Amino acid sequence: RKSFKEYRMNNKIISQIKALPPLPKSVIEIQKITSDPNSSIADLVKVVKEDPMLTANLLKAANSPLYGFTRQIKSVDQAVSLFGMATVKGFAISFAIRNSLKFDLEAYGISEQKFHDVSIYRNSIAIQWYRRERSRLDILATDSFLIDIGTVVIALILKEEGLEERFKSRLQREERYMLEREFIGANINEITVEIFKHWNFSNDLIEAMENIENPKAPYKVESASLLVLREAVDLIKPVSKESVQKALEIAKRYNLDTEALKSALEKVKG
Repeated sequence: RKSFKEYRMNNKIISQIKALPPLPKSVIEIQKITSDPNSSIADLVKVVKEDPMLTANLLKAANSPLYGFTRQIKSVDQAVSLFGMATVKGFAISFAIRNSLKFDLEAYGISEQKFHDVSIYRNSIAIQWYRRERSRLDILATDSFLIDIGTVVIALILKEEGLEERFKSRLQREERYMLEREFIGANINEITVEIFKHWNFSNDLIEAMENIENPKAPYKVESASLLVLREAVDLIKPVSKESVQKALEIAKRYNLDTEALKSALEKVKG
């Protein structure tokens, strides 16, 4: 049986998730277009062009060295064609969340900018890794941005409960995921999945994230890839030889393309 404290925490988690703002109409429209087999890149370009902030952010990403394009990208049409529809959907969702959520991550000792830098780094690795198997990006281009989105809710609860400093001090010497469960009564993946449901994400995005700790069919490759990305680029610690080695070991365990992963890590690092 759950204790009163566990029930109370569970209710706080649900309340915080329900309080998250809905995704904007442009993102909902993009999700519809990208899930419709009869839609075209032209349909997607039209919606992107109607959102000036999305247009600016997409072009900024397209011209970032992280994504490895060799020429300057000047138009939305170019960017959408080069990235592909699934990747643009991921960007649209990520940019919308960045603009609508309050990222107070003091409990984790990191800034909002650090959170977004980690998300973009993971996403760019995913896109370089699967550039020859782009169907995997239907899931990875979105989920790679949002592996740690549950920290937003966890940090808010820790602050409200006056547990922020205790959590942060123990975070320096203890395993993060165990601490989150101890303090909140749920792990970050469970919270992230509930956030995905709140935003009415498609089942494939939800299932891939839900099984990140125990990858299994039908989205075993995607779940395992998300686990690799999480280990390679930790939210709190800097990327190291050890974290990259651990990520490569996980990739090998799940029969993922380790050579393509190594190449992606090198390109993004460079």
